Amino acid sequence: MTVKPWKILASTHLRDNIRLDRCELPNGQIIEGAVLEFSTWATVLALTEKQEVVLIRQYRHGAQKVIVELPGGVMDREDESPLAAARRELQEETGYTSDRIVQVGCVSPNPANHTNLIYSFLAMDAKKVSGQRLDETEEIEVFLKPLDEVIAMAKNGELLQSMQVSALFFTLAYLNRIY
Repeated sequence: MTVKPWKILASTHLRDNIRLDRCELPNGQIIEGAVLEFSTWATVLALTEKQEVVLIRQYRHGAQKVIVELPGGVMDREDESPLAAARRELQEETGYTSDRIVQVGCVSPNPANHTNLIYSFLAMDAKKVSGQRLDETEEIEVFLKPLDEVIAMAKNGELLQSMQVSALFFTLAYLNRIY
């Protein structure tokens, strides 16, 4: 059996980033489904020279709680690449930067109904070079934790966002820390 793509019969934009598609399945059934058209995202696991991870704490309205995350965000129009977005987001949210940032992975947040990808980066030897430059809707606390403690936090469910956990996984694979 060969899996076939659905045929899009019609698309209607309900809002800027929400599309409703009417599709015909390979078996002839007609369905409608919402598609979220988000921009590319970038997440950065920044490691200091002391092997501490730069973390942020901020309120997330969908979860309705303050959660611990890695720095990151949406690729803006002026960003030349996901790497440029990662570099910008790291410095804006935390004041940290690095001359050694490498892409360690790329995943789809939800291929069932999201069009975007999220790129994971590792910033090595990160250094604090400035204060934060936050958007008017952001309130972010920056703190450091040893990498081994961040791994424990992921195991304990303290890193709530799945894409942050995947960035940690990609980093550990890059660093040959997965056995």
